[in-house]
Amino acid sequence: MTTVHGTPASGRRTRTGPVKWLSRGVIQAFLLVIGLIWLTPAAGLFLSSLRTEEANASSGWWTALTTPGQLSLDNYASLLKDSGIVQAFWNTVLISVPTTVAVVVIAALAGYAFAWMDFPGRDWVFLVVVAMLVVPVQIGLLPVAKLFGALGLFGSIPGVVLFHTAYGLPFAIFLLRNYFAEIPKEMLEAARMDGGGEWRIFSQLVLPLGRPAIASLAIFQFLWVWNDMLVALLFADNESQPLTVALQSQMRQFGSNIGVLAPGAFLSLIVPLIVFFAFQRHFVQGIMAGSVK
Repeated sequence: MTTVHGTPASGRRTRTGPVKWLSRGVIQAFLLVIGLIWLTPAAGLFLSSLRTEEANASSGWWTALTTPGQLSLDNYASLLKDSGIVQAFWNTVLISVPTTVAVVVIAALAGYAFAWMDFPGRDWVFLVVVAMLVVPVQIGLLPVAKLFGALGLFGSIPGVVLFHTAYGLPFAIFLLRNYFAEIPKEMLEAARMDGGGEWRIFSQLVLPLGRPAIASLAIFQFLWVWNDMLVALLFADNESQPLTVALQSQMRQFGSNIGVLAPGAFLSLIVPLIVFFAFQRHFVQGIMAGSVK
């Protein structure tokens, strides 16, 4: 098709290079502004954690941008000397990591079974799992608390882990089952014809193809548990309370003790951010990149 002065012979105008560059620049600038707005609270919390309590009481955190001499690591040094906060941090790790691993492993196995294995009552059992999604977590607090009290799990880290695992599984199974069901049936049949058993197909074929969904599930599950306070406030005692509950206790006891709350809150914030940015590349991977033509 011939063109005249950059216009196609059909008479329709095409977007020239400068126009495309301008539109792309506008989009990038808009995304940059959104990113800066999203990061502003985190930046303010970080700067507040580096300022003294007197400085935070007398002026806003943005003044540190013009007078950086007021910033120091004294608050973090004091925080690390607080045995209660340090113990709460490790309690949070001991709750979040096992819960995330348990939910991902169990949900992956169950999702594969519901998607590709035939057994009696499979569809009915899956409907029960889906129905569990509509059950609010608040409904199960009291009966589970009584059960854990009878079993000796109330007020312990294993009890909090079991609660989060149980309430995280319905959504996780639902997500991975639907994801695994999109894998072409021909791929699994070819693997079975080559002599592959169910475990080999699951571990060497389904898991690699499902890595983006599994990584997404792991990130969200970790964030949910790490930032939880309701369940931990009820099921954890003083020895097993996570960081969210410990910071809430500090706020209740000492009021606006910004010298402890700001570095503690930033410590609670930075770990999920590290986890997210460490695994975010999995979001952009293709579901079946290069597996089928």
